[in-house]
Amino acid sequence: MTELLKIENLKVNFRTFEGVTNVLNLESLSVAKGESFGLVGESGAGKTTLAYTILKLLPIPPAFVESGVINFEGENLLKKSEGEMQKIRGKKVSMIFQDPMSTLNPVFTTGQQITRVLQHNQGLHKAQAKKRAVELMNLVKLPDPENILSKYPHELSGGQRQRIIIALAFSCGAQFLIADEPTRNLDVTIQAGVLQLIAELIRETNVTVLFIGNNLELVSLICDRVGILHRGQLVELGSIKEVAKHPAHPYTLTLLRAIPKEKREKIDLTQIALKAEERLAEKGCRYAGRCLKKEKICLEEEPALKHIGGTHYIACHL
Repeated sequence: MTELLKIENLKVNFRTFEGVTNVLNLESLSVAKGESFGLVGESGAGKTTLAYTILKLLPIPPAFVESGVINFEGENLLKKSEGEMQKIRGKKVSMIFQDPMSTLNPVFTTGQQITRVLQHNQGLHKAQAKKRAVELMNLVKLPDPENILSKYPHELSGGQRQRIIIALAFSCGAQFLIADEPTRNLDVTIQAGVLQLIAELIRETNVTVLFIGNNLELVSLICDRVGILHRGQLVELGSIKEVAKHPAHPYTLTLLRAIPKEKREKIDLTQIALKAEERLAEKGCRYAGRCLKKEKICLEEEPALKHIGGTHYIACHL
């Protein structure tokens, strides 16, 4: 399959009071055209940082890209100017953000915000943009579109605001969609409906997707292939069946154990919490600080991704 996105040797750092901290260190990552690729990891793993780096939305400073290439349709996005990126965002690459309240402008109605995006990116007249906005409301299954478009963000529920964000992401026909934990801030009873909606829209539009999440089982409902991200590095990569059904890396196993199978099941949090020795580690495996199976080599050498069968790769000395 044709690669739509290809990332190579990407290193992203943040300057802090304690010095420079490496947040992303990706040797290689690709997403094929028409593929739904999942990126899973706990909070702080670097998932959102990757999404913002692709769109060149990182706050600089304190963030900076030390090295790397992000090829989209054969062109390096890191070399693009802000003016060039404005023509790519929305039209070619769009994003569903985690928090709709911080994404939507509170002083404009949802209708004003959607129509302005349509007028800017598609060159529609005001009447055409309003008609298209109504169509988008129907697309994301919001009842009474005219009423919804006349309301301000604070007048809508969390689920309604998230559907507005989804509508904006699909509004201009972008071929690559980044979904950054789109159900994270929603009530559990609403999450399933929003997730089903996103899955339906992906199938209907045949859009290429980078789906970010911290729940491997949830991501498996949307994606064909998945990468497990730990402290900015890929530790496991493969098809959903390979990774979810036959996890090989200790970190992947920990993520799966963090999901209760039954209501009364107790979860062992001893490996989930970040330990001091892991934060301070300067060499070796970044997971060694909380790995129960670590050996001497794990503390001395950083493991590289290696092929273990099929499309399955793992970064682990053991």
